[in-house]
Amino acid sequence: MSKGLFRSTSVVSALTLLSRILGLVRDVTLAAAFGGARLDAFFFAQMIPNLGRRMFAEGAFSQAFIPVFTETKTHQPHEDVRDLTAVVMGTLGGVLAIITVIGCVAAPLLVWLLAPGFKHDAVQSALGTDLLRWTFPYLMFISLTSMVGSVLNMYGQFAVPAFTPVILNLCIIGAAFMVPDSDPRAVYMLAYAVFAAGILQFLFQLPWLARLRLMGWPRWGWNEPQVRRIVKLMLPVMVGSSVAQVSLLLNTSLATLVGTGAVSWLNFGSRLMEFPNGIFSIAVGTVILPSLSAHHTQRSPQQFSEILDWGLRVMLLLGVPSAVGLVVLGGPLVATIFGHGQFNAEDVRMTTYVVWAYGLGFMGFALVKVLLPGFYARQETRLPVRYAMIGLFVGMAASLSLFVLARWLHFGAAHVVLAFSTSLTAWINSMLLLRRLRRDGIYLPAAGWAAFSLRLLLASLAMAALLLYMQGSLDSWMALDKWARALRITVIVLAAAAVYFAVLGLCGLRPRHFRPARG
Repeated sequence: MSKGLFRSTSVVSALTLLSRILGLVRDVTLAAAFGGARLDAFFFAQMIPNLGRRMFAEGAFSQAFIPVFTETKTHQPHEDVRDLTAVVMGTLGGVLAIITVIGCVAAPLLVWLLAPGFKHDAVQSALGTDLLRWTFPYLMFISLTSMVGSVLNMYGQFAVPAFTPVILNLCIIGAAFMVPDSDPRAVYMLAYAVFAAGILQFLFQLPWLARLRLMGWPRWGWNEPQVRRIVKLMLPVMVGSSVAQVSLLLNTSLATLVGTGAVSWLNFGSRLMEFPNGIFSIAVGTVILPSLSAHHTQRSPQQFSEILDWGLRVMLLLGVPSAVGLVVLGGPLVATIFGHGQFNAEDVRMTTYVVWAYGLGFMGFALVKVLLPGFYARQETRLPVRYAMIGLFVGMAASLSLFVLARWLHFGAAHVVLAFSTSLTAWINSMLLLRRLRRDGIYLPAAGWAAFSLRLLLASLAMAALLLYMQGSLDSWMALDKWARALRITVIVLAAAAVYFAVLGLCGLRPRHFRPARG
């Protein structure tokens, strides 16, 4: 099973890397074409369905659906599995269709409530309303896509769901080139692309569902026992898995009060942080959840703990250098990736501050992705919600307090404290999750953690020293053309990776240290 975990994680990571690379291409294209000011309304309109996506799809639904589906798949005939797939698809689609209609009708109210800074700009407010009505349906389609993807994952078909996000990136990149950026319709094309991508992503996965003979007619089944069970598990998870998104919603609302460009700076900084996070921590969390669910069903607590331990080690091995790189190399990364066209030096500087703030919380975000499956595989949802709410309230209090203080002191980069508060939320949430798993004996760390931690520390310090020596000033990066920046950043990143893994090897770290005794 260890080989299966490595293979599955590698497949998901590789395809997720492709999606993230295209996501960066998308963001580079948008930054160069529109700069940091003209995209505020679009990013706000895209954020609302993304919040719902994390609540209904990637977070709550998948975490609640997989354990129930696993039991049905393990103990009942294939016809019952197909029936469960059909009734869940029909019920989920029906509920989300109602929510989508309400969201489109209430778009002006949502803009008024959640983007207070737009109130002083009638054009921006109207634009945000129009774009939101086109992006809101994405919530319904991407949630159904996530449901189908969860089914495919349970049958070991990780590649198709991992590739699906590529479609969204391709649609937005294509839309950015369809109309000249000077045309007022250019921003609207981005919203149209989001709408189309939602439909295409859902349709893309259906042939693979049909190959598994699980393609039944969707039907409403709110009163079905298994649907009620999924809903019971899902409701509390909706809060727990979307804490970071709720915090992001608050921060985006406050950012509209900072001034033009702040929403975009936060968005670009967040995307840069999510790039490495999405490559491995989400991939590891996605792969271990079915295994954890299976071991819980089979009442194998030792194997359950070993899978968690494996996931945490892999996440730390790749996450620690990523966090160091974001903090130390944030400025050159932003200058190289976004600092072109309409994205000027001020945009680069303001986005760099955001990357530093998110980099400090990077490991908190990554830990949550790996620890949450340890609860959801056991169908334990209340504790993660409690801890998430604690982190959320602390983070929201920090956001409001620090934002008011920054504004009172006339701090020119008040949006940075909003990113910092989100990082604080992630750290609190992750530490509470880890503490509970340890306290209840669900997760028992395997031998060798002290030596492993020391090796990571030494390798990370060596890498950080090299980055500080090689990076130079931000002004020196801005003076280079885009190809010179790309070459320089590539050399630095490759050199840093070489030093990191070389030090790990010299300290005795070997691939066998990442092989779980049981799968």
